[in-house]
Amino acid sequence: MKLKQLVQSVENEVIELRRHLHRHPEVSGEEFETSKTIQEKLSEAGIPFKTGYAKTGVLGIIKGEKPGGTVALRADIDALPIQEENDLAYKSTIQNTMHACGHDAHTAMLVGAGKVLNQLKEEMAGTILLVFQPAEENAPVGGSQQMMDDGVFDEYTPDLIFGQHVWPDLPVGEVGVLPHEIMGASDRFKITVKGSGGHASMPHQSNDAIIIANNLITQLQTIVSRNTDPIDSAVLTIGKIEGGYRYNVIADEVTLEGTIRTFKPEVKEMVKDRFHSIIEGIGKSFGANMAIDYLDGYPATINTPQWADEVRNAAQKVLGEHSTPVVSPSLGGEDFSRFLQKYPGAFYWLGTSVKETETQYPLHDPRFKLNESALRKGVEVMAQLALDTLKKFEKRSQEE
Repeated sequence: MKLKQLVQSVENEVIELRRHLHRHPEVSGEEFETSKTIQEKLSEAGIPFKTGYAKTGVLGIIKGEKPGGTVALRADIDALPIQEENDLAYKSTIQNTMHACGHDAHTAMLVGAGKVLNQLKEEMAGTILLVFQPAEENAPVGGSQQMMDDGVFDEYTPDLIFGQHVWPDLPVGEVGVLPHEIMGASDRFKITVKGSGGHASMPHQSNDAIIIANNLITQLQTIVSRNTDPIDSAVLTIGKIEGGYRYNVIADEVTLEGTIRTFKPEVKEMVKDRFHSIIEGIGKSFGANMAIDYLDGYPATINTPQWADEVRNAAQKVLGEHSTPVVSPSLGGEDFSRFLQKYPGAFYWLGTSVKETETQYPLHDPRFKLNESALRKGVEVMAQLALDTLKKFEKRSQEE
C-alpha cells in the first residue's frame, strides 16, 4: 500500500515531465538539454548521479540502508528525426524532431520510479541504478555499448538489468514479457549495382542496372521463402531504391537499401551468407560490379527466463493476475540487447494504447500517441520489480 501511495504522489509530476520532454525532443547524440533536465530532477529528489557516459548518459544511484544485490533500471532518452503531426498542447516545438517511440515516457517513468524508490531506501538491502541511455535510435551504433565502454558499471556492477518500453499494441493495464527472444536482431545493408548506361532505344549497347536490380530483388526474397526454416523467423526488406536519370536513358547504377531481421544467431548468419552469395552470383551472371555495405546492427534482445518470470510476477502484483497476456515477439531492433548480452535481466512492454475512440498509430509514426494513464502503472511496475528482486538477493544471501 505504501508503494502505491508513493507512486500516486508522483503521478502528476511524471506526466508533466513527459510532456516537457515531448515539447523539447533531441535526437541521438544531441540529448544535452534532456540530460540536464534528468540531472535536475535527480538533484531535486536527493538522488546521487554520475554523468559522462556516451556524452549525455546519466547514472542515478540509490543505495539502500543495508548491503545487498544491485539492480539496474534503464530508460532511453533520445527522439527521432520525424515531424510531429499531432495537434497537442505539448506537441514538439523542434522542427523535424519528435518523441515518436515513447522515450519521453520512459525517461519520465524512470525518474518517477527513482523518486519513489529513494523514499524507500531505508527498507532496502542493496543498490538500484537508474540508467538513462542516449542514442538508442542510432542503430547500429547505439548508446548502450558506449555507456559500458565509458565505465557506467565500473563502480556499481548490476546483478540484473531491466528495460521497459511503451507498447501501443497492448491496452493500459497489461504488460508483455517473454522468457526468451522478445526483440529481433536488426542489420542494415546498402547494395550498389554498377552496370553501364546508354540510350533507351539501344539496350544492346548497355548493361541495364535496373534490370539487374530487379533480378536481385526477386532472388533475395528466396532467402526467407526457400532457405529459412518456416519455424524460424526472418525478414528481408528492401525499403529504398534509387537509380536512373530520365525516361529514355538506361541506368548505369542503382542503389538498394534495406534491413534483415532475425532472432536466432545461426539464422542471422545463414541469411547473411546467402545474401552475399546471391549478390555475387547475380553480379557474375550479368557481368556487373556489385558493392555491398553490410552493417551488423543490434543483436536479438533475449531475456533471462528467471527474470522474465519476475517481471510477470511484479506486473501481476501491481496490475492483477490477468495483466500479463500471451504475446508474440517483435522483429523490431532494440539497443537494450547489448546490456542483456553482459548481464542477466529482462525487457518488457508496457501497454499504452489510446482510448477506443481514437486511432492508434504505431511507434515511429508522426501521429503516434500514448495513453498517459499508463505512466503511473509503469512507475509502479518498475518500482515493484526492483524491490522484489532486491528482496530475492537478500533472501539468497541469508540462506547462504
